[in-house]
Amino acid sequence: MQGDHFELENAPADAGTLRRVAIDPVSRVEGHGKVTLLLDENGQVQQVRLHIVEFRGFEKFIQGRPYWEVPVMVQRLCGICPVSHHLAAAKALDHVLGADRLTPTAEKVRRLMHYGQILQSHALHFFHLSSPDLLFGFASEAGRRNIVGVAAAYPEIARHGVLLRKFGQEVIRLTAGKRVHGTGAIPGGVNRSLNREERDSLLAEIYAIVGWSRQAVHLVKRLHAADPALYDSFGTFRSNILSLVGADGSLDFYDGHLRARDADGRILVDGFPIQNYQQLIREEVKPWSYMKFPFLAALGPQHGWYKVGPLARVQNCDRIPTPLAEAERREFIDHGQGNLVHAPLAYHWARMIEMLHAAETIKALLHDDDLSGSTLVTSGVRKRQGVGVIEAPRGTLIHHYQVDDDDLVSSCNLIVSTTHNNQPMNEAIRRVAQRYLSGRELTEGLLNHIEVAIRAFDPCLSCATHALGKMPLQLELQDAVGQVVDRRCTAS
Repeated sequence: MQGDHFELENAPADAGTLRRVAIDPVSRVEGHGKVTLLLDENGQVQQVRLHIVEFRGFEKFIQGRPYWEVPVMVQRLCGICPVSHHLAAAKALDHVLGADRLTPTAEKVRRLMHYGQILQSHALHFFHLSSPDLLFGFASEAGRRNIVGVAAAYPEIARHGVLLRKFGQEVIRLTAGKRVHGTGAIPGGVNRSLNREERDSLLAEIYAIVGWSRQAVHLVKRLHAADPALYDSFGTFRSNILSLVGADGSLDFYDGHLRARDADGRILVDGFPIQNYQQLIREEVKPWSYMKFPFLAALGPQHGWYKVGPLARVQNCDRIPTPLAEAERREFIDHGQGNLVHAPLAYHWARMIEMLHAAETIKALLHDDDLSGSTLVTSGVRKRQGVGVIEAPRGTLIHHYQVDDDDLVSSCNLIVSTTHNNQPMNEAIRRVAQRYLSGRELTEGLLNHIEVAIRAFDPCLSCATHALGKMPLQLELQDAVGQVVDRRCTAS
C-alpha cells in the first residue's frame, strides 16, 4: 500500500443541498488560505478542502531578469524562510556559472546561514504558532491560544522560544548581511565571510542554545507521553515520504541526493541526482487551488503523493551526524515500533530534533577557521541551466532555472516545501473533520482542530502560491470609494 487517497476534486452529487462551512482565514500560518467543509443534513462531513487563494506568479515575472539578480529576488517569496529560497537559487545558478564545487569558505558560510535559518524557523513555528494549542488544548479559550498566553502561563518556555529565534536570526544577519532578505549568497559562492569577533559573539551563546534546544525536545516528548492516544491518532494517514539525504545517507539540510520511501518504510528511490528531478516528480493542478499537487511519476497521482519536512527527514535518513540529535532520533524511531510514524502531530517532535541538530551543527561550524577564509567565489564552464535543491525548514525545496546566452532567465520552475505537502495537508484535515466534527454542533474550538492539523505541517502558503495552475484569476478595478468599475476573469 503506497498511501491512502481521497479524491478531493469531485463534489458529492447532492452538493447543492449541503451546508458549507468556511474557516477563513486559517490562522497562525504564514500566508493566506481557507478551509471549506460540506456537511449533510445530519451534520456529517462530506467533503473537506484546503484552498490556497492568494496568487504570487514568481515563476513568470522572474523571466527576463539577469541570473545574478535571482537569489535576491526569489527570497521575496517569503519573509519567514527567505534564506531557503536565497540558497536554493544560488545553488541552481552555481551550475549555470560552472561552479560545481565551491570553496570551503563559501560552502561553510552558506551552511551556517542555512542552519541558522532552520533554527530560527523551527523555533518560531513551535513556540509562537503551535505551542499554544499543545500547552492549553485545541479547544481552549481562543484569546489565550497565542504567544502572549504562553508567556503568561509558561514564561520560561516563551523566553527560550524568543531567544532561540533571536539567535538564529543573528546567525543569518552575520552570514547574509540582514536578518531578512539578505544578499550573502551569490552564484559561485558568497560575498562575505565571518571574522573572529563575529564567530566569538555567536560562540558565547551557542552552548545555551544547544541546552534550550534539548529542553524543547524533552517538552515535546512529555506532551506525547501525557496523551499518546491523541498524538498518535490525530489526523493520521499513511503516505510515501521524500527528502534529501547526504552522500552517506545521513541527515543533510544543505546538499545530497533524493530518497523516497513508501508508507511501510521500504526505499522506493535512492541516490537520485537532483539535476534529474523532473524524471522523478510530476505536478498536478486542480481547479480549486493556486497550489499544485506533486507526486512520484512512477506511481502516478493516485498513489504517488508524499510527505516532506521534519517527519519525513528524520525517518528517511540513516542517521543524524550530531550526537545529541542522533540519540533523540533513535528514541523517535523506537516510538514507531518498527513502522514509520505517520501522525501529523509527530511533526513537532521531529521538528525539535532537527532544531537541536541545527544548534549542534552551528556550534561545530563556529569552531572551523574556514568560516573566516578569504577565497569566496569560484566558477567554471558556463551552462544553460541549473537545479538547486535544499531542505528548507518545511521540506524539500527545488529551484530550476534556464538561462539564455544574454544571461537572462528564460524559464523558472519552483517546487516549494508546502506544495509537496499539499495533498498530505488535505488528507489530514479530512481525517480530523470526520473524527471530531461529523454530527456535532460546530464550535470555534472544534474548528480549531482543523487548523491544528494544518499547523502541524508548518505550511508557508505564500511560498506555495507561486504558480497559477488552472484556477481562474479574477482581477477587480475599484474606484476611490471602493466601487467595482471593471472586472476581468481569466483561466490559465
